[in-house]
Amino acid sequence: MPDLHSIRSRLALVITLFLLLIIVLGWFSISRLSNFNRVSIDVAEVWLPNTKALGDLNNFTSDFRAAEGSALLSSDLSELDANEGEMERLDRSIADAERSFEQIRHDLQEEELYRRFKQQWDTYREGVNGLLALRRDERRSEATKIYTSASRAAYGAASDTLEQLTQRIVSNAKVASGLVERAYHNALWLIGLALTIAGAMVAAALVYITRSVSAPLLYLASRMHRLAANDTDVVFPDAVRRDEIGEMARAAVVFRDNAIQLVRNQSMLTQQAAVLEQQLAQEQRFAAMQGNFVSMASHEFRTPLTVIDGHAGRLAKAKDGTPIAEIRERAGKIRAAVLRITHLIDKLLSASRLVDGGAKMFFQASKIDLAAMLHEICQLHREMNASLEIMEEFSSANLDMIGDQKLLFQAFSNLISNAVKYSPGGGTIKVTAEASLSTIVITVEDRGIGIPARDLDQLCERYHRGSNVSGIVGTGIGLYLVKMVTDLHAGTIEVASKVGKGTRFTLRLPSSPGQHEGRIARVLALPGARAWD
Repeated sequence: MPDLHSIRSRLALVITLFLLLIIVLGWFSISRLSNFNRVSIDVAEVWLPNTKALGDLNNFTSDFRAAEGSALLSSDLSELDANEGEMERLDRSIADAERSFEQIRHDLQEEELYRRFKQQWDTYREGVNGLLALRRDERRSEATKIYTSASRAAYGAASDTLEQLTQRIVSNAKVASGLVERAYHNALWLIGLALTIAGAMVAAALVYITRSVSAPLLYLASRMHRLAANDTDVVFPDAVRRDEIGEMARAAVVFRDNAIQLVRNQSMLTQQAAVLEQQLAQEQRFAAMQGNFVSMASHEFRTPLTVIDGHAGRLAKAKDGTPIAEIRERAGKIRAAVLRITHLIDKLLSASRLVDGGAKMFFQASKIDLAAMLHEICQLHREMNASLEIMEEFSSANLDMIGDQKLLFQAFSNLISNAVKYSPGGGTIKVTAEASLSTIVITVEDRGIGIPARDLDQLCERYHRGSNVSGIVGTGIGLYLVKMVTDLHAGTIEVASKVGKGTRFTLRLPSSPGQHEGRIARVLALPGARAWD
């Protein structure tokens, strides 16, 4: 059994309805034309021959009456014979017209009038025969009397009956003509109505086909074009249909879902490739940085060891009379070199623990006198660099805070160490601290080589060093540790620098941050953090 929901079945039904419509319309038109043809045939085969036959009877009977008068008035026998010959010819014509009339169907009233006419005409015709006999016997006066009396009355009766029959036939012919006209108009109106209904049905069928087939196909095609343009947000509402368009829509839904899954897979592969590429680049960068770090760390250790070795050798070669001042001077230099190595080792070990284990593992909060800590750090660097000038400016306000003393000591030591290292021409290093509401602001400022603007974005990255520090030893992890410690204390770090003019680092730390564990603040190490003055 065919599926009535399919487009094929519905189109077959529409075509069948069209065929039935054509058949019904044709049958109806033929029936209307048949009725019109029947009425027209009645007019052609009945009323027109009737009218012709009656017209001939009227003409022939009138001519016969005239021929009767001519025979009565004839002057001799030859003229009488001629008139009688004419009357015989008219008798034959009248008989022919009567036979033509009799062959046509008539109603009862018409037949009755015709029968009466024939009787009256036969009576009249018998009187004419008597009149002609009197005329041949030269009894003209008697014949004239009969012509003007009995013959006239008989002819008048037959003529009146024939006139009634003619009027009856003409009246019926007019009725038939009216029937023809009405049949024509009825057929025209009914055929026009049938055509209008047929046109409405055709329009309805076209609307149905457009809405049920054409429009859904165009809609589905537009959605497929959008899907081909990678627009995977398209929907296919026709997927619930139970016909061929529904099958196409469901296939398009499967294609869309596959396309979405393919896009997702491609996106995942792209992201994974990007992550792998980033990891590979990072590993390569770390490997290069670690190589640089090893090279710089070796150079950093070699310099103080060379100093120690040189001064120890000279002391070994010294004679007994070597002045005590010189021995103390060389011993002081050896001690300073050892202190430098010790500081470097502590710095590297602390950096290794913080970087590998995470600074939060070593966080131990306690109350700190920040002014005393900064003074101790400055004094340590003065001992390591006797010619160094470090200015300390601390506000008279309370600079106590809660934090990890070792981590903060390491961070401020790194900042001052960088200020010393990147001021090769000497100059003053200025360390300030002041309390502001619940925040302590610490600045470390130098007049060294400065930091190029292009390096500020990566300033606190691990193993990163500025592009203008070639020839200056360093590990590239000092500021990275400063950033870690600052974040751990929920503080912020700002930098302002200008090449050849110097650098200023500003740390803002809360004096009572509460629980520091897990609190990471945003680092504002950006070129526009604060203008250099």
